Amino acid sequence: MNYGKSEWGPVLDYVKMLHGKSQFQPQGVLPYPWEDIGPGYCYGPAFGHWDAVHIALDLLEDDPAQARYQIDNLISLQQEDGMIPSIIWMREDAPADWAPDQTHPPVWVSAADLIYGRNRDKAWLKTCADALERQVSWFEHSRRAMDGGFYYTDIKNHLWESGVDEGIRFMEVPEGEKSCVDACSHVYLMYDRLLAWQQELYGIRDRTLEEKRDGLGQYIRNVLYDRETGFFYDSWSVDCPKYRHLCLEGFWPVIVGAADPEQAGYIIERHMMNEQEFLSRHPVPTVSLQDSLYEKRMWRGPAWNSMTMWAARGCMRYGRYEEAGRLLEAALDGTSRIYSQTGCIWEFYDSLGGRPEQVQRKPQTGFNMPCRDYLGHNPLHYMAGLWEECRHAKR
Repeated sequence: MNYGKSEWGPVLDYVKMLHGKSQFQPQGVLPYPWEDIGPGYCYGPAFGHWDAVHIALDLLEDDPAQARYQIDNLISLQQEDGMIPSIIWMREDAPADWAPDQTHPPVWVSAADLIYGRNRDKAWLKTCADALERQVSWFEHSRRAMDGGFYYTDIKNHLWESGVDEGIRFMEVPEGEKSCVDACSHVYLMYDRLLAWQQELYGIRDRTLEEKRDGLGQYIRNVLYDRETGFFYDSWSVDCPKYRHLCLEGFWPVIVGAADPEQAGYIIERHMMNEQEFLSRHPVPTVSLQDSLYEKRMWRGPAWNSMTMWAARGCMRYGRYEEAGRLLEAALDGTSRIYSQTGCIWEFYDSLGGRPEQVQRKPQTGFNMPCRDYLGHNPLHYMAGLWEECRHAKR
């Protein structure tokens, strides 16, 4: 290992060991070597969701071929209508199974971008672009909201398509397919990457697609942003304090580049770097420490290292390398400290620095604490590499 702080070495070595332990040969619906979400996942073995993307990011340096296979598998699962399903259950005693009408955040395009940057394989990029074009069409036909943006079905059925299980944003929502700030941001990301990939492949600029991206960006900046609190919200809560909460999902416009520089700067300075809100001992909490609904329960306050990584990437997008480095260093320090105490990595962490065993997962189930040895939300090697990038950028 030639990156990161020396004290992170043991936990980074442990994660590398877990990657090897979690890799499988092509099987059933997965035509390429695939990696399990993690040997400790309580409902595993399983493949997919944004877990597969985080795993691909973590493999970029040490095993780029395996990183690419994870994206290849995701694309291979794309249905005829363009939808890419969420999580694929790969249990030995039954055929592979998944929900045919539930997708996941399409952040795979960020990993594909980085993989292409290393292999420069235009044939592979075309495969990705074709899949992305079909997925964009599916979102436009199946997840367009009545008020101008896009939504995840969490607002209707609480099946957690957004990946934020039992998130507080959906505890009280008005009826109807209303715009979700994360879904709008993720579609913006898809538009933006498809434009870039078409330019790279064909040297053309699709003006219609560009207008869609720019129009959605304006919608996010003008409709989903509250100037008084300086934060992004869902459409049903942005003008209604009763429903409004400071959740990590409000960072997505910064992460994908839809926020304008003033908005991004305000969010980074006032919220991300605020020790009373999101700069907790183990950042970033999924709900602000000051929010009335913060609690030590899955997605309602604990910190997920993968989400800290996305927040840091958002800072870096706007040139805020010092802030990104602080987030990454604190999360890696916290993960290393807990590893020294427990001998494993965890699905998520107490944002206040306590032991993960004392954090709730889903009280109504038999699994009410974070899973041990959960790779899907621990791209620790990638985070250490980003930390190095931030450290050098500050010089």
